[in-house]
Amino acid sequence: MSSVNMYELDFERPLMQLERQISELEVQNQQEQSVVGGEGDVDLGAEIGELRASHEMMLEKIYANLSPVNTVKVARHPNRPQAMDYIKAFVKDFCELHGDRHYGDDRAIVCGFGRIGKTKCVVIGHNKGKDTAEKIKCNFGCAHPEGYRKALRVMKLGEKYGLPIVTLIDTPGAYPGIGAEERGQAEAIAVNLREMSRLKVPIVSVVIGEGGSGGALGIGVGDRIAMMEYSWWSVISPEGCASILWKTSNPETNAQAAEVLHLTAKDNLELGVVDDLIKEPMGGAHRDLNRATANVEKYLLGALRDLNRFKTNNLLNKRYKRLRSMGRTTG
Repeated sequence: MSSVNMYELDFERPLMQLERQISELEVQNQQEQSVVGGEGDVDLGAEIGELRASHEMMLEKIYANLSPVNTVKVARHPNRPQAMDYIKAFVKDFCELHGDRHYGDDRAIVCGFGRIGKTKCVVIGHNKGKDTAEKIKCNFGCAHPEGYRKALRVMKLGEKYGLPIVTLIDTPGAYPGIGAEERGQAEAIAVNLREMSRLKVPIVSVVIGEGGSGGALGIGVGDRIAMMEYSWWSVISPEGCASILWKTSNPETNAQAAEVLHLTAKDNLELGVVDDLIKEPMGGAHRDLNRATANVEKYLLGALRDLNRFKTNNLLNKRYKRLRSMGRTTG
């Protein structure tokens, strides 16, 4: 059990109440055991153990049948690991590069060189920011066109040196503001889609949180695409879908939209949109950063090892066939 959660998800309230009860008993037990002689009048260890077991069972039950809309809430949890958390955890000697050489530097996308295991590579990820000031600088992970142009510039540089590319996707969508549109938002994303499909090096993408529309696809064309267990990836957010289909966005319509969008990792895997699902610690990645980052690192090492065996022509042919056959529909 982790005590990192100051933030409460509505469907986790009974669980959070139990966590607070356990914490209070632990403090009380520690005070009891710290009296002179090392033994207090009451040992609450057995009671705490029972509550921990109940907590584990409740946590497993909740996350075994998580609804799509609740999956979206977990993907947006403020304590969920972000791209920089993964980079700090397992990308050695990371050297960040800035700017698109046309307009400026977009903090919503972070790019650089580093090593994952023994493999030198390019690492690119959406950056949402942690505190309020950083979130504002990063535009809450909603990139401008200069962010996508920066990402492509660094990808091209990686291709020049024969380095594989790793992208970590976590955005509610590309920024739709007037300035972004004036500077060519749609064109920047479209160019990235085209150019990433042609890059002569392996590309591995992982949706670590939110995968919103073109904002996610702008760095999400790859040879292998995986999703974290409680992430989502879709053409539109549940709120955006609800406001279009039902003319209003509220908890009921948002839940309906999340259901019909088939946006969960399991849905995307079954539809053939992604290749793999990366398991998260019980209760979500925000409950155990070390295990979450270890699982992603293990996946990336395996995927990079597999893709590095292909010759360039074979790699591009397989990527083309993968993109052409993406997704399955029923008539």
